[in-house]
Amino acid sequence: MKLGKELVNYVVFGILTTIINLIIYALFTKVLGADYKLSITVAWLISMIFAFVTNKLYVFKKNDSQLTSLPKEFSLFFLIRLSSLCLDFILMIVLIQNVRMDDFLAKIIVNFIVIAVNYLASKYLVFMKRISD
Repeated sequence: MKLGKELVNYVVFGILTTIINLIIYALFTKVLGADYKLSITVAWLISMIFAFVTNKLYVFKKNDSQLTSLPKEFSLFFLIRLSSLCLDFILMIVLIQNVRMDDFLAKIIVNFIVIAVNYLASKYLVFMKRISD
């Protein structure tokens, strides 16, 4: 039952993270006229911070009082999300430049792939329960 609730929480906060990511991306590309690569980066940074806080506190419930674990978890989370940013960039470039897909549609499709990769990485690498937990 715990896995079911965890997965539901991940989906809910993943949707919120995705909405934040898409709104910021759209704001930068459509309203401000920024390049899609810069827009991906800004949207990623803001949504990554939101995702870390919500994943730690509400999805994987790592509310430990040890401040020493926070930098380690954030660093690992950041590195994993940085690699998913690279995946985001590569897939976006392929879909926009090679497939000639609309950039916003490509962003939605890529987000589904990135969400799945991020869940697995967060669950099994960043916020995994250790024996001492």
